[in-house]
Amino acid sequence: MQYKNLNEANQAVINKILSAQPYLIDVVPAKSVIKELNGKVLLHAGPPIKWEQMTEPMQGSCYGATIFEGWANNEEEAHKLLSSGEVEFIPCHHVSAVGPMGGITSGNMPVLVVENRDGGNRAYCTMNEGIGKVLRFGAYNEEVVNRLHWMRNILGPTLSKALTFTENGMNLNVIVSKAITMGDEFHQRNIAASALFMKDIMPFVLKTDIEEKDLEDVTKFLADTDQFFLNIMMAYSKSVMDSARTIQEGTIVTAMTRNGHEFGIRVSGMGDQWFTAPVNTPEGLFFTGYSQDDANPDIGDSAITEAFGVGGMAMIAAPGVTRFVGADGFEAAQSISNEMKEICVDHNPNLSIPTWDFKGACLGIDVRKVVETGITPLINTGIAHKKAGVGQIGAGTVRAPLACFTKALEALVEKYTS
Repeated sequence: MQYKNLNEANQAVINKILSAQPYLIDVVPAKSVIKELNGKVLLHAGPPIKWEQMTEPMQGSCYGATIFEGWANNEEEAHKLLSSGEVEFIPCHHVSAVGPMGGITSGNMPVLVVENRDGGNRAYCTMNEGIGKVLRFGAYNEEVVNRLHWMRNILGPTLSKALTFTENGMNLNVIVSKAITMGDEFHQRNIAASALFMKDIMPFVLKTDIEEKDLEDVTKFLADTDQFFLNIMMAYSKSVMDSARTIQEGTIVTAMTRNGHEFGIRVSGMGDQWFTAPVNTPEGLFFTGYSQDDANPDIGDSAITEAFGVGGMAMIAAPGVTRFVGADGFEAAQSISNEMKEICVDHNPNLSIPTWDFKGACLGIDVRKVVETGITPLINTGIAHKKAGVGQIGAGTVRAPLACFTKALEALVEKYTS
C-alpha cells in the first residue's frame, strides 16, 4: 500500500501497535516452534555477531547452553566446540524471538509463545530464570544448568498444561494495562504484572495433574520471581512490533537490541535491515563489592520493551524504580518521560499512567525526531559483570547510540528521494 506521506505511513504503523491483541497461549520446547534450532544452533541477543566478538557474559551463556544440551560436559569442551565453528549463531530477532541479556536460546529450552491475534503472528522468549546466578547474565555452573533442566522438565510443561484450561490463552493486554497503573514500567519493574500473572495462572495450575512437590516448587518460584513477567512482556512487545513491521513505509523504530558489541535498530520503512553502532555501557547502582569498572557493555533483546514505549520510556509509571537504576527520584522520572515524549509520535491510550496525569505511555519512536533533537532513547537494564560466570552486579540505565538513528535516517532519505 502506498501512503501520501511519511506521517500517514507512521500513523498506519501506530494503528497496528494500538490494535494488537497479544495472548500467551503456550510454553513449549524452542525447537518445536523455531525450526532453525533443530541442530547445533544457538540464538543470541542483538544484531548478528560472531563468536570472537561476543563479550564474556554472552560466551558464558553459550557455555551453559552447550552443557545443558549435552553437547559438552564442561567449560573446556564447550569452548572448544563453540570456537570451532561447528555451532551456528542466529539472532533471536531473525526467528520471531527475543532473549534477555545474552539472549542465548537452545532447542530444548522452553519458550513462551505469544500470539498477536490482530496481526496473526507469534513471538517467542525463554522464561525468566529468577535471581542469583543465571544463564542470561553469563553464569553457567551446575546450579544454573540444573535450574534449566527443572524449567524444561517441570515449570514449562506445568504452565503449558495450565494454559490449556484457559478459553483462548491469557489476554496480556489486560495484565499490562492494570500493571502500569500499579507502578510497573515492564523492564526493571515487573512486580505487579508478575503478581497479576500468578493470580490468573494458579487456578489453572491447580487443575493440572502436577505432583505435590512440583506444585510447591512451581508456586514458590513464581512467587519469588518478581521479574517473571519481563520475559512475557518481551514476547508481547516483539509480537506487537513485528506486526507493525508489516507496514513497509515510515520512520518508526520497530526494534532496538544490543549484543555487547553493537546496538542495532530496525525501522518500519526499512524492513529487516539493521542499523548499528558501538554499544554504550550502562551506568547505575551496583551490588556490594562491584563498581562501574566491572560493568559489561550493553547487552540484550529486552530493549524491545522501550521500542514498544515502556521500560525507560515510561519511567514516570514506576517512580519506585528510579533509585534502583541510579536516578534521583520522582522528578527525575517525570523529566525522563517528558524527554522521551519529544522523540515519539503520540501517547498510547491503552496504557494510561496515573502519575503522568493519566497520559498514555510513549508511542512510536520517530528516527527523524531522534536525529533532529539529539535525544536518544533511554533504556532501563540490568548490568552484567564483564567476566563470564559472575552474573548480575547491578542495575541502571543506558542510552541508545545516536549513530544508529543517523544511519537509518540517511537510508530513509535515500529510499524516498531516489
